[in-house]
Amino acid sequence: MRGGFPHLPAEPGGDLREHFQIRMTDLPMVLVGLLVCFLIGSIPFAVVAMLGSGIDIRRVGSGNPGFNNVLRVSKARAVVALIGDLGKGPLAIGLVHHFWPSQAGMGGVTLGWLCGFAAVFGHCYSPLLKFNGGKGIATSGGVMLVLYPGWALVAIAYFTALRIAGSRLNWREAGSIASLTTWVLFVCLMLGFVGRLDATFAAVMTLFLAWRHKKNLQSLFAGAALQGRGLSPAQGKN
Repeated sequence: MRGGFPHLPAEPGGDLREHFQIRMTDLPMVLVGLLVCFLIGSIPFAVVAMLGSGIDIRRVGSGNPGFNNVLRVSKARAVVALIGDLGKGPLAIGLVHHFWPSQAGMGGVTLGWLCGFAAVFGHCYSPLLKFNGGKGIATSGGVMLVLYPGWALVAIAYFTALRIAGSRLNWREAGSIASLTTWVLFVCLMLGFVGRLDATFAAVMTLFLAWRHKKNLQSLFAGAALQGRGLSPAQGKN
């Protein structure tokens, strides 16, 4: 169920090193491409969405410049933030794929994932926000959607169902639980139905996202989570 990204190979092949072969003459273009992806990812759409409101999203709620925090303030502005963050991955992957040297010798899967990682990293460590940023869920979701649209729809359906259930049951960390377990599910789907290379990249993304949610996980496992959040000065990231 690949298909969102052009020229993805049918199978990962045997030696994974084959997917990372880059001629030295192509290396500058590779690095420039990844830098472009990073810069695209660094656009803080959560902050942009709040322009004109008089509210700095980094100083309310959880303090996290991401979709969930904007949602606490305004549903309409949250939609803007979500669309912007989701679009970072497809835009970065599409642009670099278009200009990538055809002789790079790198498999389509690897190219797509590296571009996606760069965009997510830019979102999480934006130079426009003094190398702070969001947690990467929406941007990584866009990467998932463009690389594996069919499997991404399965994952999104799972995420939506769990997120709704968590909200109704007043799970404080409903977003973190839904987001991270969705990526765990996606790793399993890649391993079971697509290939080891795809599953490896998905697992690395999952670990990175878990790292970005470490405070949420610590709160969850410690049983110290409080129900609900209001619009208050940030006391930690959510």
